[in-house]
Amino acid sequence: MTELHEGGTLGSVFLGAIARYSNRPAIADAAKRWSYRDLGEAIGRFIAVYRGLGLGKGKAIAILSGNRVECLAGQVAALLLGARYTPLHPKAGADDHAFIVGDAEIDTLIVEADRFGERGHYIRSQTPGLRHLLSFGPLEGAIDVLPLLAAASPAPLVDEAAPSDIGWLAYTGGTTGRSKGAMLSHRALAATATLLAADWDWPPEIRLLACTPISHAAGAAMLPVVLRGGFSRLLPEFQAEEYCRTVEAERITVSFLVPTILYVLLDRPDVRTRYDLSSLQTIVYGASPMSPDRLREALAVFGPVFVQMYGQTEAPQVITTLRKADHDPRHPERLGSCGQPSPTVTVRLFDAEIREVPVGEPGEICVRGDIVMDGYWKRPEATEEAFKGGWLHTGDVAKRDADGFLYIVDRTKDMIITGGFNVYPREVEDALMSHPAVSSAIVIGVPDSKWGEAVKGFVVLREGMTVEAAELQAHVKKLRGAVWAPKTVEFRDALPLTALGKPDRKVLRAAHWQGQGRGVA
Repeated sequence: MTELHEGGTLGSVFLGAIARYSNRPAIADAAKRWSYRDLGEAIGRFIAVYRGLGLGKGKAIAILSGNRVECLAGQVAALLLGARYTPLHPKAGADDHAFIVGDAEIDTLIVEADRFGERGHYIRSQTPGLRHLLSFGPLEGAIDVLPLLAAASPAPLVDEAAPSDIGWLAYTGGTTGRSKGAMLSHRALAATATLLAADWDWPPEIRLLACTPISHAAGAAMLPVVLRGGFSRLLPEFQAEEYCRTVEAERITVSFLVPTILYVLLDRPDVRTRYDLSSLQTIVYGASPMSPDRLREALAVFGPVFVQMYGQTEAPQVITTLRKADHDPRHPERLGSCGQPSPTVTVRLFDAEIREVPVGEPGEICVRGDIVMDGYWKRPEATEEAFKGGWLHTGDVAKRDADGFLYIVDRTKDMIITGGFNVYPREVEDALMSHPAVSSAIVIGVPDSKWGEAVKGFVVLREGMTVEAAELQAHVKKLRGAVWAPKTVEFRDALPLTALGKPDRKVLRAAHWQGQGRGVA
């Protein structure tokens, strides 16, 4: 009876959409605009090219490129062949890319020639197991895949993957150490797409704008768009002027944004108000915490259009959701929440002994459900640690209120122990960003002979604003208490971010903990 309950594949999600919505617009970038029928033909051409290279079930493919329509077709073709697909973030470093390609045992790497040609050669020089280097565009020493695709006859679209096969071998951001490959089965990916389509607040006509890399969160956000027959418009990157112009020109109804991008839009009314953004009916935000005060500001500017998603590589996108209705001015405290668990996803908050904590007490978010990874690639000890007690341990600490809303305090490894007190950086960051002069902030613990660790804040001010460090320290002390008040505040023009757009505390810590004999990772 097992085969009666095996679930679906991610490839089947695309095959269903291509069959149902063949004449609808599917995806566009600056150069190409495809219907679902066109997308299906492009996928078939990729399959023909892949087969000509001897690729098929059990092989592994990676793509390193900016946002372009061929990336989606190339990925889906790999999935239909039963191959593993590994996304590479375009903003990651060369050594990170080389490590991932080698660790994931990639057979075939496709790079965008203009942007990543040199990187492709470096990766090949570091990974002897890489058999094929392909390129979008001419690149010496690589196979230009674009003329091959143009000459190929589309192969029939047949799903050769099983639900239990690894669809994505997706690597963690690596902010707390070397990246690990999360094995996401087709079953998990299909479940993720279905949950997102069902649980997010979608407008009647879905026209998504992706301005962050579709190799990662924006690409996952495209899965339910495909499932529902919507349209995705790709931008190579976020630029405030181009973003707003595209929203107006394409009548965009949905957008996925990380908080740092939302902050830019809020801080640039000179750009934002020149364009008609009234078509935006849903703005999904996530990937890193958002200041409740800045969210309140965003609601005043854009209206009640916001949906927050919380997930991680090991359980993508949809562990919890804070829906539009939950952004409720009658419950302002919920603007600091990541929402309630998604349907069919079981979430518990546990202490160190895997005992559920009471309402209002901090505990680690632990998860069960179809969206959870199968484990870490070639890392049995890390897998065992992640699945202690039969739950996925996210490493995120949260509190739960009486209505079941979760409030993420911070990462377990980011906690600061100062004078015997536990301080979570996000609590201090939110307090700093509630000051009207502050645009963004990152907080870390630094070595201190008296306290062990001292709270230190790094702050970016809003344009044209000034404030003294003492005023910000007093502001946090008033809101949170003396323990949370930063001992020092450093003003910066910009804050370091990871390739995924998350605050990079690791970079800031390194400068302070070097040579201390221990560090906070």
